[in-house]
Amino acid sequence: MMHANLTTSMDDSRAVGPGGVWRCRDRELGLNDRPAIMGVVNVTPDSFSDGGQTVDLHAAVAHALSLVEQGADIIDIGGESTRPGAQAVDAAEQLRRTIPVVRRLSDSTDVMLSIDTRLAEVARDALDAGAHIVNDVSALAGDPKMPALVRDTGAGVVLMHMQGEPATMQDAPFYEDVVTEVGDFLKQRTRFATDAGIEVERIVVDPGIGFGKILQHNLALLSHLDRLSAGNRPLLVGFSRKRFLADIIGECGPKDRLAAGLAVTALAVWQGVSVIRTHDVAATRDAVGVGCALLRARED
Repeated sequence: MMHANLTTSMDDSRAVGPGGVWRCRDRELGLNDRPAIMGVVNVTPDSFSDGGQTVDLHAAVAHALSLVEQGADIIDIGGESTRPGAQAVDAAEQLRRTIPVVRRLSDSTDVMLSIDTRLAEVARDALDAGAHIVNDVSALAGDPKMPALVRDTGAGVVLMHMQGEPATMQDAPFYEDVVTEVGDFLKQRTRFATDAGIEVERIVVDPGIGFGKILQHNLALLSHLDRLSAGNRPLLVGFSRKRFLADIIGECGPKDRLAAGLAVTALAVWQGVSVIRTHDVAATRDAVGVGCALLRARED
């Protein structure tokens, strides 16, 4: 299976967006040929989409390896649900859930690994176990030790926008101009990270679809993704199976939102997004291919 940092399997390998290179420890992920796909592995009992299905070590590893086989370029492993209303999970429990999975995957696959956490202690042990990326929904604001950890390890980092905390973020979120405010936040956090000594090539930014945002906010952001790349850093988006899709297509469960999510995927690629975070790797890869083809046709 070809991955984003290898030769693309598409016939036409011209650059399709801002792309560039994401440096993550001793690895580089090329983003010019097509957006990278980040597959989600939730080692939690209460995630909104698949809570409880991959809590067991063997189930989590098997699921991750199946996502690799489907074409994931990155596996994102999380031990704390950040769904709306979720309560924080302490470091000890996150470590218990995630580190055995990271360690086993590091021994089993060459695909890059990401740890989804706000806590430096969890990130440190995951990096020691073989992870390459810290996916921090607090954009380095959740733990004062996190910026130095990312700097000193050379990890790749995702800086995400979130209004409030997961437990309360959907309690009447408000923006005067959501696109401008989220874009400004991502620029500010990118400057914060570089001021802390983190090399800019290690930074990817994420507008945080569904994190402290109602339907109209999510739609505004998804319609203007090309305005959100902070300092021309690659943009990651994660909207897979999220509630706002049901608000558009009608009430349905998370796994019934796939088609809607694939439509958004093609739109995101069209606007130059560099990383797509998803639960459904194989189908998302196809949608990414369609988006890339449309971009190349526009260039012609």
